[in-house]
Amino acid sequence: MEIDPNLMRDIIMDHYEYPRNHELTNDRKYLSKHMDSESCIDDITVQADIEDNVIKDVRFDGVACTISTASTSIMTELVKGKTVDQAKEIIDNYFAMIDDRPYDSDMMEEAIAFKNVGKQANRINCATIGWKALRDIITESEEK
Repeated sequence: MEIDPNLMRDIIMDHYEYPRNHELTNDRKYLSKHMDSESCIDDITVQADIEDNVIKDVRFDGVACTISTASTSIMTELVKGKTVDQAKEIIDNYFAMIDDRPYDSDMMEEAIAFKNVGKQANRINCATIGWKALRDIITESEEK
């Protein structure tokens, strides 16, 4: 599936300039994961409220580059309201897309804007840092 490079840029810039779910909470029911990068300014915290196997809410905040902010913003929108299994499937497909492996493009929605990030090795961590945090939060929730 080809997507217009200008549209990809517009999606990324929209989520960078107006990130969704971009505020942390002090609510103790949220699981939280802090992530930072050794090669970039990315230093974010992702929080998720997972109840009855459903991701009720996801949010994030911190200092991050355009790619990291936009990809994490899109991720929060994609998984909110989904079951844990659905979220894991979305996350797995996202990483497959980044790694240039087969993936379900319909599942990606706006995250498709990052389909070429894997060709820029220095941007892969930026595009996946928030996704890794949520994956860790889901693992932690399943261990409880």
